[in-house]
Amino acid sequence: MEVKDIVDLEIVNTNMTAKTKADALNDLAQQLLSSGYITEIDGFIKDIYAREAEGQTGIGNYIAIPHGKSAYVKKIGVAIGINQEEIPWETLDGKGVKGIILFAVGNDNEGATNHLKLLSLFARKLGNDEVVGNLLQAKKPEDVVEAFA
Repeated sequence: MEVKDIVDLEIVNTNMTAKTKADALNDLAQQLLSSGYITEIDGFIKDIYAREAEGQTGIGNYIAIPHGKSAYVKKIGVAIGINQEEIPWETLDGKGVKGIILFAVGNDNEGATNHLKLLSLFARKLGNDEVVGNLLQAKKPEDVVEAFA
C-alpha cells in the first residue's frame, strides 16, 4: 500500500481556513461525508474525540494525525487538510498545526488492521522533514500526493 493509492483527491483541501481544531475536524468530516466515506458527522467526530482523549495526535512539525475507529465509516479513507494559518492543537512539540491527516477507518477487525497499516505508512513518511515541508507548501491536492511520493 502506498500513500498515492489511498489518497482521494476529492477529500484533500489545501486551502483550509479553520480557526480551531473543531473547525478543522468538522471541515474534513464534511468532505468525508460528501464523498461517501462516512455516514454521519456527529458520531464520527465523537469517535475521533474519544481517541484524542487517550493521547495527543499532534505529532509535531505542524502536523496532526487525528484518528479513531468508528462505526460510522462506510469505507476507509484519509481526508487531508492544509490550513492557511497555524491552529491550536495538543502536540508533542508544543507548536500548533497546519497539516491535518484525518483517518476514517471502521471499528471491525479489518478496520483495526487497516488502521495500523495506515498509521504506520503515514508516520514513516511524516518522519521526513522534506516530506512535511512539501506537504505544508501544497497548493493543490495533487501537490499533497506528490509530497508523499
